[in-house]
Amino acid sequence: MDTTERAAALRALHVAPELLTLVNVWDVASARVVASTPGTTALATASHAIAASYGYPDGEQIPRDLMLEAVGRIAGAVDLPVTADLEAGYGDAGETCRRAIGLGVVGANIEDQLRPLADAVAAVEAVIRAAAAEGVPDFVLNARTDAVLHAGDRDPDDALADAIVRGRAFLEVGAPVVFVPGALTDVQVQALVEAFGPQRLSVLPVPGGPSLARLQELGVARASFGPFPQRVALTALQEMVEGVSRGEGIPPGTRTLT
Repeated sequence: MDTTERAAALRALHVAPELLTLVNVWDVASARVVASTPGTTALATASHAIAASYGYPDGEQIPRDLMLEAVGRIAGAVDLPVTADLEAGYGDAGETCRRAIGLGVVGANIEDQLRPLADAVAAVEAVIRAAAAEGVPDFVLNARTDAVLHAGDRDPDDALADAIVRGRAFLEVGAPVVFVPGALTDVQVQALVEAFGPQRLSVLPVPGGPSLARLQELGVARASFGPFPQRVALTALQEMVEGVSRGEGIPPGTRTLT
């Protein structure tokens, strides 16, 4: 598939009634493992995990060129649609996404960082315009609001109401899906789906929250796992190191995956 076809395929996965699950990757090796696993239909990168792999903290501390190089290598290494976490767009969300499209990326997370709503909406509009100009109208912008994730001491109902206002504004200017990360309850997910419509909400499942089956039942479009897949992999590595210190060797069941 070319870039336009991959974008259309990714968009179709979001509007299908089945929940799209994306296990986030951070380099070519992790991308190939996830892509080759039965049931995987698309890939998402994790900005936090990519930054960590290069020794940078999260929050656009990794240079944009290096982030784009990483996501471009991932997109070029697999045959599935790839959506990239591009943080807040490095000061120019439209240009950052335009460059990502040139590397074969067909979707992106762009976060609002709780900037003034007008500025956040302008960034969404810039991405939509850039994708259209590049001939990829089905580019899947996963417009993220941090209203719940960074609510702090705010009343949860107020934070949720803010997320709804921001998400609706992003949808109105063309974003196909809104990402609301954070520890959402079943009731909060229901409220967001009701506000945005079915197959318009993207979430990050956390322990103790609604199950994947329940998220699908509620009409959530997409569930992705952010930096947690890398943490799972590093936990396994640390456990091996601990075993080696006890005189153990390679863990039983280790697979040849690369």
